[in-house]
Amino acid sequence: MMNIAVAQSGGPTCAINASLVGVFRESLKEPEIDAIFGSVNGIEGIIENHLIDMKTLIRSNDDIELLRQTPSTVLGSCRYKLPDWHEDDTVYRKITNTLIQRQIGAFFYIGGNDSMDTVNKLSEYFREISLDIKVIGIPKTIDNDLCITDHTPGFGSAAKYVAATMHEIIRDSSVYSMPSVTIVEIMGRHAGWLTASSAVLHALGETAPHLVYVPETEFSLEIFMKDVRHEMAKHKAVIVAVSEGMEVPDGVQSGVVDNFGHKYLSGIGKYLEEAVRSEIGCKVRSIELNVMQRCSSHMCSSTDINESEAIGAAGVRHALNGETGKVMIFRRVNNMPYTVVIETADASEIANKEKFLPDNFITKSGNNISDTAVRYFLPLIQGELNIIMDRGVPKHFTIKESVLK
Repeated sequence: MMNIAVAQSGGPTCAINASLVGVFRESLKEPEIDAIFGSVNGIEGIIENHLIDMKTLIRSNDDIELLRQTPSTVLGSCRYKLPDWHEDDTVYRKITNTLIQRQIGAFFYIGGNDSMDTVNKLSEYFREISLDIKVIGIPKTIDNDLCITDHTPGFGSAAKYVAATMHEIIRDSSVYSMPSVTIVEIMGRHAGWLTASSAVLHALGETAPHLVYVPETEFSLEIFMKDVRHEMAKHKAVIVAVSEGMEVPDGVQSGVVDNFGHKYLSGIGKYLEEAVRSEIGCKVRSIELNVMQRCSSHMCSSTDINESEAIGAAGVRHALNGETGKVMIFRRVNNMPYTVVIETADASEIANKEKFLPDNFITKSGNNISDTAVRYFLPLIQGELNIIMDRGVPKHFTIKESVLK
């Protein structure tokens, strides 16, 4: 018999709790697993020995269903960067003490790129000290920028929200007779996956978004203005999708960085709005979708939620089969019918790396998204959940703050 621990890290998504459900539900099936501990605030909970018994929190099938459709990280999150254990293993010894004390034989970390760095470092450290504790990464990120995997849990729901919101913006912008430009700023630091996904509306016959700019292409304000004028000659209301991570002049963004050195981004939409107003003089507005992209569970993709639970469950099975230092991944077999299989990859091949939009996903003009990309995106946003409601709004599974303290 052994216990397991699971933690959540990084930015919230619609699907990260579904992966937690996958780990929890699969662990209940395994006779060799006893306690299922949740680590409060990611790896910080392991360091501080702040764990809670998940079986005391999730007591029924109704709890499980509510949790799997609740957005954000129910256990809390963190952005804690583990140091190099070769230089300082103090924190690693704290982690080891917690896991041994709690008789934990497998640790599952649900998170993005930086979380897979933690998976890689911990598994290497445990090998070095000959400690038989399995470490498995369960991916999540709305940015869809993890290498090797076809896509990441959380991305499909975020893409569905972006597409639905863009569709409504198109309707809103088309009602007036005067020419207008609407610039929609979408999350994406270095990779434009989420911004590009707005182009799925082209499959519905929409011409908008008329222009799409992603970080994988070189941006020029002069060319942007030419593009906008060209589209204004054809369309009364021009809709532009732009990634928050586009290169802009110094001072447009804050320059503040997190523990992993990532800049806090925003400002490109407002910058382009002011430029269009100054040079073209038409009606113009910018819309920053901001955090709503991450956790709008009322627009989640059931494909995303189901896959997220499945990949969490698969992580448990692979750990029990003796694997460690692995990240669970999706491999796409077909677009039509859409088929994926779940496999593993070495954490060292994913940690601290980024996956960018392939060249054939971007039009030759560099200002829109190809039909090839649309065929990739469409399966990921399919299906809706029967959202549990409470007095007109979605009901969420929550843990009392006193438990998390």
